[in-house]
Amino acid sequence: MFSWLSTDDCRRKDPEVFQTVSEGLKKLYKSKLLPLEEHYRFHKFHSPALEDADFDNKPMVLLVGQYSTGKTTFIRYLMEQDFPGMRIGPEPTTDSFIAVMQGDMEGIIPGNALVVDPKKPFRKLNAFGNAFLNRFVCAQLRNPVLESISVIDTPGILSGEKQRISRGYDFAAVLEWFAERVDRIVLLFDAHKLDISDEFSEVIKALKNHEDKMRVVLNKADQIETQQLMRVYGALMWSLAKIVNTPEVIRVYIGSFWSHPLLIPDNQKLFEAEEQDLFRDIQSLPRNAALRKLNDLIKRARLAKVHAYIISSLKKEMPAVFGKDNKKKELVNNLAKIYGQIEREHQISPGDFPNLKRMQDQLQAQDFSKFQPLKSKLLEVVDDMLAHDIAQLMVLVHQEETQQPVQMVKGGAFEGTLHGPFGRGYGEGAGEGIDDAEWVVARDKPMYDEIFYTLSPVDGKIKGANAKKEMVRSKLPNSVLGRIWKLADIDRDGMLDDEEFALANHLIKVKLEGHELPNELPAHLLPPSKRKVAE
Repeated sequence: MFSWLSTDDCRRKDPEVFQTVSEGLKKLYKSKLLPLEEHYRFHKFHSPALEDADFDNKPMVLLVGQYSTGKTTFIRYLMEQDFPGMRIGPEPTTDSFIAVMQGDMEGIIPGNALVVDPKKPFRKLNAFGNAFLNRFVCAQLRNPVLESISVIDTPGILSGEKQRISRGYDFAAVLEWFAERVDRIVLLFDAHKLDISDEFSEVIKALKNHEDKMRVVLNKADQIETQQLMRVYGALMWSLAKIVNTPEVIRVYIGSFWSHPLLIPDNQKLFEAEEQDLFRDIQSLPRNAALRKLNDLIKRARLAKVHAYIISSLKKEMPAVFGKDNKKKELVNNLAKIYGQIEREHQISPGDFPNLKRMQDQLQAQDFSKFQPLKSKLLEVVDDMLAHDIAQLMVLVHQEETQQPVQMVKGGAFEGTLHGPFGRGYGEGAGEGIDDAEWVVARDKPMYDEIFYTLSPVDGKIKGANAKKEMVRSKLPNSVLGRIWKLADIDRDGMLDDEEFALANHLIKVKLEGHELPNELPAHLLPPSKRKVAE
């Protein structure tokens, strides 16, 4: 059992006992944060109330991109299996939000049935109405990948004349709703069409507060030459910098995420390395899920506190009887000044405030007479949660991580390159010669022997100082050469014989060719005369 017991009797009458992080988050939210949200009508302005399923659900990956960027194909590539409702084509084919989730019975659950299921984290989506729910389905199937994560496929973002046709629901608002609840947002771009339409620009801006979850994939990169790829990558980074408006560079993964042969295989190694980096990022989601939910709850609590200060400040300025409408207009127009007053009075960072223009638009439709004055007790409870309970819950997170087995996404494309000869780096660098009966270093040993005998060996060995004179010729840093020495000096006598010297030079060659050094010497690199010693 994971638990913490409070030692502060003044702060709590009864000690809290939580079985899991998920249970702790649910209890803290309902008992401490939800009352503040309800009192100041937080859900009318920002985000619907959280439910148990929001804390219990598996990590989710949201795919966003213009039509024909390969979103559906990307899911198919990850799972190595078709899913119900899947359509792939060069035209805008996916016209619905499709939640691809694990299920015993393969099939499709329509949106209206999906939002009444308490076990699914989608109940609050009913606020977007039938126009959205008719375009929202859940594709259920049995797949090893879906045992650890769920994937949300989205309609292709349109460009040109098509984007002027109304979808019937607020597309950007739906994506923002998902962005608050998912663990990873993957923006896909086609290497052949980097134009960012007005609708796509609006969507990226709606995801502005979730840059930490955002990853960018430049897809279909095998269809252009290396020189063009460099230009496309630069153009993409330039376009993103204008829209995302952050000083940090967003991580962009380059590749072709489908199971077809590469049209231009020149950059195959780059694509493989980028794919493995992206896969590792996605595979880490189950392990970090509890920490992500904890982080999102803290972010929500900070916003709820600021919202309470804004609403109570507006209430305080409203007249009791006459001139309410004129005063309301004045307050909305001067909202920036109110933000500044709250920031100075309560020492709040400007980054914690909601978007000014959006808040002004929402306030236009609100009845200020229904706003509540500042209730310090509710804010103190949230402050107490942030100062004490969250810290206690962090301890519980680390306990779960150490006591539970390591959770990773398995199956599908994630398994394809883990084992066997098609694993990354197999037969390359330090792995070269892994399947050969002959010691791979022996191929170049005659050349290394010539150098060895010029370094004044005594009793068949050269001292460290003499070996250093030769090894520094590689111009590798001393830290790298120190690692190579440690790997090559197998008998740990501070000297190298001819085989150990040849091994050291082989490892220098591996590093100079751009490969990583192993942490431990692989069995196939052990010199033949040393294999019994090592055993």
